[in-house]
Amino acid sequence: MQIKKWIIPLLLPVQILIIKWISNWPEWIETNYSLGLYPKISKLSRSIFGYFDSSVGDIIYILFAINCIAFIWKKLLKRKISWQSAILKTAKLASIVYFLFHALWGLNYYRLPLHKVLQIDHKYSTVDLEKVTYQLIEKSNEAHKKLQPNDSLPVTIPYSTEEIFDRTTAAYTGLQQIFPKLEYSPKSIKKSFLSLPLTYMGFSGYLNPFTNEAQVNKLIVPYKMPTTSCHEEAHQLGFAKENEANFIGAMACMHSPDPYFQYSGYTFALRYCLHELYASDVDKFNCALEKVRPGIRENYQQTRDFWKQYQNPTEPLFKAFYSQFLKVNNQASGIRSYNYVVALLVNYMK
Repeated sequence: MQIKKWIIPLLLPVQILIIKWISNWPEWIETNYSLGLYPKISKLSRSIFGYFDSSVGDIIYILFAINCIAFIWKKLLKRKISWQSAILKTAKLASIVYFLFHALWGLNYYRLPLHKVLQIDHKYSTVDLEKVTYQLIEKSNEAHKKLQPNDSLPVTIPYSTEEIFDRTTAAYTGLQQIFPKLEYSPKSIKKSFLSLPLTYMGFSGYLNPFTNEAQVNKLIVPYKMPTTSCHEEAHQLGFAKENEANFIGAMACMHSPDPYFQYSGYTFALRYCLHELYASDVDKFNCALEKVRPGIRENYQQTRDFWKQYQNPTEPLFKAFYSQFLKVNNQASGIRSYNYVVALLVNYMK
């Protein structure tokens, strides 16, 4: 009986070794998991949990946290359970969670890089970057002018959060011109119950890998809501890496029939390119920034002001933890992955 108790906990290091080994075969994962098994898992999860208006995943997380606190307080601290038993239970839970995470979604971290799937280069020169930045400035200025005749005023999206969620389906329909396999149906995207904690941690949203629900921080600046929603839905469609989901989210918005989505997508992509141009050549960045309509820059300032008011000592710790999580899951750059997003944008638009 004692041996049986250790079977599941001892499977954890075995699973880690298997994942490490299978990560060397991205082509196999791409074909058999990301384009094979995973779409079926994702559709089934979205069909089940998308039926509920509220976030089932958030409720599970909240109940889990309460249960953990109760266990520590009632069992461990009051010595109703030994430390050895507590460690065994924790290892057992970790083994189960590790398996479910990779089986239900996490293996997508090890699929083929997006530039290989798109058959485009992932390198670019400063000249290429500058050219695409000016293309995006032109597109962003046009999109802003359609929505706000006064070039000094920011764009305000008139939709409710639910209306934005509904319009993401049409955005992905437009994106199917480029990615025929990116069909986003059924929809399962929710306002997170944990929006305030997410804000203090510095996050706009997240995907629950166990319920496959896209969770959006309902407190973020409205003009960012379309790209954030499409970003989280890109995770649902199997693009686990943050930089690839950023690219897919931006492209979905840019190919949306809705002008507000287009504005959100173009300005999102432009901000990435401007950031990279600043890192490459400050003078060229200043020249490019002068061409951007003041209203767009005002929208950028709204975003900075929003996050600034929630800055706190714990935010860098959460971001450092998440960055390390990304590095463990096949994202060498961690949370800072501007280069690859820009590489995809530049080489696609070329």
